[in-house]
Amino acid sequence: MDKQPVGGGPPVQQKPAPTRPPMTTFTLVLGLIVLLVAAVFYFGGDTTRRSTISYGFFYDQLKADNIAEVRVHGKEARGKFKKIPEAPKAEDAKTEGKAPPALEEHFYADISPLAGQDLDRLLLEKVGDHYHADKLSDSTGIVMAIYLAVTIFLVIGMMLFMYRRARDQFLGGGILAGFSKSPAKRYESGKKRITFDDVAGLEGVKQDLTEVVEFLKNPQKFQRLGGRIPKGTLLMGPPGTGKTLLAKAVAGEANVPFFSISGSEFIQMFVGVGAGRVRDMFKTAKEAAPCILFIDEIDAVGRVRGAGLGGGHDEREQTLNQILSEMDGFSPNEAVIVLAATNRPDVLDPALLRPGRFDRHITVDRPNFKGRAAIFKVHCREVPLADDVDLDRLAGGTVGLTGADIRNLVNEAALWATRQGKDKVDMSDFEIARDKVLMGPKREEILTGKEKEMTAYHESGHALLAWIVPGGDRLHKVTIIPRGRALGVTQLLPEEDRLNISESELHARLVFMLGGRAAEKLVFDEYSAGAEDDLKRATQIARRMVTHWGMSERLGPVAYRTSEEHPFLGKEIHEQREFSEHTAQVIDEEVARILHAAADRARALLEQNRDKLDSLAHELAEREMLDEKEIEEIIGPSPTRRVSANGQPTAPHKTPVETVRADKTAQSG
Repeated sequence: MDKQPVGGGPPVQQKPAPTRPPMTTFTLVLGLIVLLVAAVFYFGGDTTRRSTISYGFFYDQLKADNIAEVRVHGKEARGKFKKIPEAPKAEDAKTEGKAPPALEEHFYADISPLAGQDLDRLLLEKVGDHYHADKLSDSTGIVMAIYLAVTIFLVIGMMLFMYRRARDQFLGGGILAGFSKSPAKRYESGKKRITFDDVAGLEGVKQDLTEVVEFLKNPQKFQRLGGRIPKGTLLMGPPGTGKTLLAKAVAGEANVPFFSISGSEFIQMFVGVGAGRVRDMFKTAKEAAPCILFIDEIDAVGRVRGAGLGGGHDEREQTLNQILSEMDGFSPNEAVIVLAATNRPDVLDPALLRPGRFDRHITVDRPNFKGRAAIFKVHCREVPLADDVDLDRLAGGTVGLTGADIRNLVNEAALWATRQGKDKVDMSDFEIARDKVLMGPKREEILTGKEKEMTAYHESGHALLAWIVPGGDRLHKVTIIPRGRALGVTQLLPEEDRLNISESELHARLVFMLGGRAAEKLVFDEYSAGAEDDLKRATQIARRMVTHWGMSERLGPVAYRTSEEHPFLGKEIHEQREFSEHTAQVIDEEVARILHAAADRARALLEQNRDKLDSLAHELAEREMLDEKEIEEIIGPSPTRRVSANGQPTAPHKTPVETVRADKTAQSG
């Protein structure tokens, strides 16, 4: 209230009474520290400078009547000299010839435990009234009480600090306020948009996702006839095929907000945090509807519940349950579409895949020839290309590569051209980059002596059989330069995509795989450890021929499959087998028969073409790398090659890309 002065005039504004600031935790802790330091100084005794003397020197000075005053406390004596005496000489060889240090006026001495009443009488006689003997007292209790009080105050201070932090967290602040918040990142529609034009290839997948875009743009169009907006769309496919890019393109086409999160970001060490993040994420998405919620690697949180070795995982299962309940909680008019991506659809929980949650399952497979050519054009838009670069030829020689692989290949070519000081990227740079991607980077090791000769014959055996055996892929290149984990590589490249393979082609592939081992036995009459990977892959193919594809007359058209579930991922803890021990023995015999037949055929063909094998191995040892044209100059044209309508040689049998990594050491596996 303003106070009116006497005689009129403007009112005088009364100053508010000063308020006492509240005591903070920092002030309390600082006060406790000051109290502790003061207690230490108080109980630490005086700080007078004193000289420490021996009991004998003290006794001599006492007898010489040079002690002015003494205070005895137990076995300690503190006093003052009448006249500062000379320090006794030290009997130390190191200090011989040096003056002893000067003594202080005050001294400290330890009384001998043998001293008794004689010392007491001498002190009374020489010092008189200036002799004081203190009674022994135990101050341990006081010190312990001070320490205990300080500890209690510190504990109370920490409890107040934690209480305030917990209160701030409950009110929406503090260091743990965002612990249960959703870490989903939002990509605004106003930024650089990604549309279907930025996604090369995958025309069928983009056509399926176009309906999702129409749902988001005009949901009333479908609701008019009683249709419901699909709640979830699952993108399945190998890594690097563009699942995340497709999700961003859907958001860009629909021009709606896009929320992105990884499945692993839900899982934390505390049970219940993931479920809280799911609730917050779906709440944010509903407020921004219409929008797209993209969950990448959903298999990290959506695996089968209650399965695997040791049972389920509480935090992951609670998070999955919350996702299921949130997807069921959408109202019909909420335009929120959940997109999810995974490369392991086989381990997902069935409740997650049922209609009403993830209504649509879209397979994003590896691109075909047309898609790879489009992907090359997209990634080469900002790369200066030379005139000899043929993107269609590159697309034809990269069968089986994903979009991410092609982007890596283009980047490697640009980096190699930059290191060579070129202004443009030419075809040779792409060839080097393709060899690095498919066969691995070059190693520093150089083969010499017998090891180089044996490796040359091993790779020549592979290359010669790929050249003369019908039903195989086109031989592209053979090298004995160590690449990756292999000492030598024989690379085959098909000219078009292939989704199926026949029995004759499988037998031809087995002959090709066992050709290196057969060449070693034929020339050196012994085997090496370099055929380990060949034997492993050939055995896998032969076993699948017998147990999966029914290519054994002895076993007939029966699938003898065993459980392939990993005990930590899937549903089976032990290996389940649905056939007898006798059938297992027959399977082993049939697998061995197929492999022995392929090995015998490989050796017979190499014996018939021994001159070509020697010529090819000799040139390979000299040049260390041979391409298709150089091989044709050495051993002549391939007898299995036919000519297409445009006059170019083509392979009659097309199979997926295969790079045989031979001559692997036993240590590399």
